[in-house]
Amino acid sequence: MSHDIFAHIFRTLLMYFIVYLVMRLMGKREIGKLSVFDLVISIMIAEIAVFSLEDIKRPLYEGLIPLGVLLVLQVGISYFSLKSRRLRLLFDGKPSVLYSNGQLYKDEMKKQRYNLDDLMLQLREQNIESLDEVEYVILETTGKLTVISKENYDEAKHEKNKQDERENELINKEQQENKVHPSPQIGGKFRYEGLPIPLIMDGKVLDRNLERMDMNRFWLKNQIQAKGHKDFKDVFLCSVNHRGDVYITPPAYGESLE
Repeated sequence: MSHDIFAHIFRTLLMYFIVYLVMRLMGKREIGKLSVFDLVISIMIAEIAVFSLEDIKRPLYEGLIPLGVLLVLQVGISYFSLKSRRLRLLFDGKPSVLYSNGQLYKDEMKKQRYNLDDLMLQLREQNIESLDEVEYVILETTGKLTVISKENYDEAKHEKNKQDERENELINKEQQENKVHPSPQIGGKFRYEGLPIPLIMDGKVLDRNLERMDMNRFWLKNQIQAKGHKDFKDVFLCSVNHRGDVYITPPAYGESLE
């Protein structure tokens, strides 16, 4: 009994140092980021280590040989990948551009199985409120989303806010003089606090968000038709920000969503 306990302890410590050594030999790249190929290698190393610990009656070389093979395979492919870009693209793939110059690439998102909710979530994690602030969105081979903001966007946003404040002061002054109550019109001076509200996603109207804004489908249809879209199903993404600015994807990338 005690012999089995000490055997398990010995194998556990041995496999820990072996796996640690293998990961170090594979390079820091494997620790910092994982491509699909790297992930497969890491999972296989973990499985082989578990098999070696489960049955102490099995000889250790049955676990050490596969680990050595994986190490040679990974180091060899990494070395030859440095020499050949074609080999790098074969094993690591290439980044995918999801958004550029005001256009969402629906086909590329579908190919990567990447939906709008995923995109907006990762943008919010990087303190990006709206796609209006973005020049490029790139999905890296590791699954990380790289966002390149527009130059001078913050300055333009600040100037826009100052202009809106001046317009609001003038409107409020007129309303007070004429005793007119302000009306929450999107096309006029609608205001709310928070992140941009999506109104259409994947060609589907989000009626609950329209109700929150006291708007209806008739108003929304006028907005999309004014920007060249005939029907809701032709729009990939439509949202409105706190200033009442309506953002709609270009027609070329919002067609035939059914």
